[in-house]
This record gives sequence, C-alpha cells and structure tokens, in this order.
Amino acid sequence: MKTLTKLTMIAATFFAMSALAQEPGHLNVRTVVQKEEVTVTDSGETERNLVPADTVVPGDDVVYTITFTNISNQSADNIVITNPISESLTYVQGSAFGPGTVIEFSVDNGKSFAPPEKLLVSSDGESRPARAEDFTHVRWTMQNELEAGAQGLARFKARLN
Repeated sequence: MKTLTKLTMIAATFFAMSALAQEPGHLNVRTVVQKEEVTVTDSGETERNLVPADTVVPGDDVVYTITFTNISNQSADNIVITNPISESLTYVQGSAFGPGTVIEFSVDNGKSFAPPEKLLVSSDGESRPARAEDFTHVRWTMQNELEAGAQGLARFKARLN
C-alpha cells in the first residue's frame, strides 16, 4: 500500500523547485494533498468534501492544491507553476484549473508544453494524440501580475496507480 507521506514528499520537493524559479522572497508556495470524500446526507443528497489524504491506496484519486502568495511589496509577473506528475500517478483528464492561468501539459518530461489537444506521442512507430496517462507535467502560466499580498491557486487531480 502506498501512503500519503510518500506523495506529500514528492509534492513538496517539486513545488519547492517551482518556487525557486521566482526571485527569492517574492512567492510563498504551499501544496496540500487531499482526497475527495463522498458522503450521503440524511436527506439522501450526495456531498463531496476534500479531506486530508492520511492514507491512499491504488485507485484512489488525490487532489493537489497549490497556493502561491506574493509576499513582496511589489507586483510579481511572469509567474509559472510547473508540477511534474509522479510515475506512480495518472492525471485525471480535465481536472486541472487555475483562475487567470493558461494550463498546458508535457509528455516529454517537461521539455515542451502545449494544450492537450496539440500533444502527440509516438506509439509503435506511429504518432497518436496524447492521453491523460501520457502527461508527465502540468504547467500554469499566470496571465496577469499578482499584486503584493495577493494569492493564486492551481489544482489538479491524479489517480494513484
């Protein structure tokens, strides 16, 4: 059984590297790994809540939420958050979002990025459109400056293999 501890260490390492890409002291990047808990209320309605992923097993989905705060006294621009997707995870199609960002993916270990519909991979000597399981990285590029003290958000879901 794989545990959250391993996933948290992977996320912390990757996001620490993303934060270093910005000027020192400008961004505080925080990553939280959770899982979705589905409950049924007394009235029979289904509720979905994000809860700490104390333990995850193969087949479970985990949600990575990255918050980044501009801790300087100046606006920050050219903010790019890149998250490698561990080989033990498969990206869940359509789950990435980040307000005010352009979201792109890589299928070549972060060498190049494009929208999913423009990505191709070679399989058995033939080129085919990339699928979610081919994605190796997710990248969010902010389209506007992040004002001093402001916070941004990026999120995606992946399934533990």
